[in-house]
Amino acid sequence: MKSVAVIGASLAGLYAARALRSQGFDGRLVIVGDECHGPYDRPPLSKDFLTGATAGQGQLALADAEEIAELDAEWLLGTRATGLDTGGRTVLLDGGRSLTTDGVVIATGATPRLLPGPAPTGAHTLRTLDDAQALRAELSSGPLRVVVIGGGFIGAEVASSCAALGHDVTVVEAAPLPLVPQLGDTMAGICSALHADHGVTLLTGTGVARLHSGGTGNRVTGVELADARLLPAEVVVIGIGVRPNTAWLADSGLPLDDGVLCDAGCATPLPAVVAVGDVARVNGTRAEHWTSATEQAAVAAQNLLAGSTVATHRNLPYFWSDQYGVRLQFAGRRLPTDTPRIIEGSPDDRSFLACYERDRRVTAVLALNRPRPFMRLRRELGRGQAARA
Repeated sequence: MKSVAVIGASLAGLYAARALRSQGFDGRLVIVGDECHGPYDRPPLSKDFLTGATAGQGQLALADAEEIAELDAEWLLGTRATGLDTGGRTVLLDGGRSLTTDGVVIATGATPRLLPGPAPTGAHTLRTLDDAQALRAELSSGPLRVVVIGGGFIGAEVASSCAALGHDVTVVEAAPLPLVPQLGDTMAGICSALHADHGVTLLTGTGVARLHSGGTGNRVTGVELADARLLPAEVVVIGIGVRPNTAWLADSGLPLDDGVLCDAGCATPLPAVVAVGDVARVNGTRAEHWTSATEQAAVAAQNLLAGSTVATHRNLPYFWSDQYGVRLQFAGRRLPTDTPRIIEGSPDDRSFLACYERDRRVTAVLALNRPRPFMRLRRELGRGQAARA
């Protein structure tokens, strides 16, 4: 293999490029990214960057100039992939350009889901650095009435940041309770109480009918709920999930179903094509978490260079979120029937460690502001050494 193209220049793409070089690939390496920015860290966008604690783009960079030089890669930033001709192993690029390569790493990530219809001025999604810069500029004119649509991790983090900036914040969640799929009813209820602790209104069990707008510049003026309530708003943030960026692969012959379908080694059914990060559905699961993207990259690079699946990605699922000064951490594989049990601390103090149990075995662990004991249990779970409850 003399050349590899990495399509996607964010976290997963950068880690795949690093892995290729560290595993001995010394051929031509081309990294294609649709943003004009080099690789940067996305988690701070909804937190420190939004509040101004992280001042600029430089603090978000995932690689410094020295490492970029050491990768010895050709960077095609501000360039969008439009198709993949797997027969000729050619990546089609916007502007009629093309890139022929021996191997392909698909790392095109995901795009925020939108509400139906055109978005008025003042309605934002938050995925990219440009998104965060635009939202931060609006929030600097405060205090404002902010409505966050979606109570998942991004929505909760944005609500936390807006509240810290002194805005009047309401979170609208269509489900009866946010985060139930991730944490279960009991723990989701405890975590959702963080909103009320900090003066943020949480409205659950109702969707959004439409956004209201008017005046000069067609600015957003309110959010009409499915139950006909109208919430006044000067700023709206839409955080209702993401969809994997696979449209450019529609005619490639790759199997697509909520992502690029891969085996446990991130390899697709097409030779010399692997996928990593938010766009990859690995062994039936698509994980939208920082840790998964970084771990998948090393495995995918190994299999790409080997020409077959010689390694698999089966690491323990792990994610974290920072909300209202609380670090929430979760690791494991929880089933809806697993029972949570608090083993340290108290929910009343918003600081505790909880285990999920199944047949008296620990299957997952959740912590609020208990990082050290959490990491110990996470390591034990990863080694398969969780003790009986």
